[in-house]
Amino acid sequence: MSLSFCSRPWNLHISAQDSNSGNPDNFEGNCLCWAPNFTTPKMALIEQGDSAPPENCQRLVILGSSKVGKTSLVARFLYNKFDDNYTPTIEDFHRKVYRIKGEAYRLDLLDTSGNHPFPAMRRLSMITGDLFVLVYSIDNRDSFEEVSKLCKQIQECKGQCRKETKRLAHVPMMIVGNKCDKEKHRVIDPSEPEMLKEAYHHCGFLETSAKKNINVEESFQNLFDLAKLPAEMSPSLHRRVQPSYIGGNSSQSGKRGMSIRRKMSDACGTIAPNVRRPSIRTDLLVAQMRTNTSGTVTKVPPTPTSDRHRTELRCVIQ
Repeated sequence: MSLSFCSRPWNLHISAQDSNSGNPDNFEGNCLCWAPNFTTPKMALIEQGDSAPPENCQRLVILGSSKVGKTSLVARFLYNKFDDNYTPTIEDFHRKVYRIKGEAYRLDLLDTSGNHPFPAMRRLSMITGDLFVLVYSIDNRDSFEEVSKLCKQIQECKGQCRKETKRLAHVPMMIVGNKCDKEKHRVIDPSEPEMLKEAYHHCGFLETSAKKNINVEESFQNLFDLAKLPAEMSPSLHRRVQPSYIGGNSSQSGKRGMSIRRKMSDACGTIAPNVRRPSIRTDLLVAQMRTNTSGTVTKVPPTPTSDRHRTELRCVIQ
């Protein structure tokens, strides 16, 4: 028997001789993800996201002061909605799954608190994040100063990452000046964030208005370009489908209004319903693997409270 562990679908081969002899020990299993022209038939799009290759799984972290419109930007990007009522965000987690040119992609969005009552949690989000949107309000000087500090903190955190030290300059960040519809109350001139952007590689800048839906999609599109992710991850460049969507090609009637770009890729995307944020323990383990100094491994000595002695690993973010 020859099987190698993989969470993706399997193709099982049993020879005629083995099947006649009734010997169940002589068969061979091959993971379909290595097969030529591999596709995932009868697999819902949301399930394809669960089995997406690691390089196609990205965590986008939204950071900034309170009341600058971080949650409103996320709502515009995901649902094209805006709510005038302000509700303080503790931490919101969203997931969007795509199929682009036959490949599955997963984008996790972490909408953080502007009050950051737990500095260790903010530091953890920077270590585990892959790309960042840093939001300030054009009518609030303090919020811009906060973004300036965040740029530096992200670089410091990524500088402690084993795998990212050599490519520290490749941390995709997008500085977003929100509430550009409040031009009369402006206190931040666009030249200031432009200068801040120039101080960091792979950093972009754009002014937006979540309320008026100005440059919201463009800001995320610019970030995807910086991160070298498919352009089809932008809302206007893929079809919105249900999480249970299985079919590959769109209907002929749906193709009429498609742009040439969408016809070529047949990209589609869906928002995962009732998605749960990965546990803090999971994030700590990720941070432990990525960092040199911020994650420390502590061996806990075995205790006689269980039948089998265990050695646990604990990652501490200070």
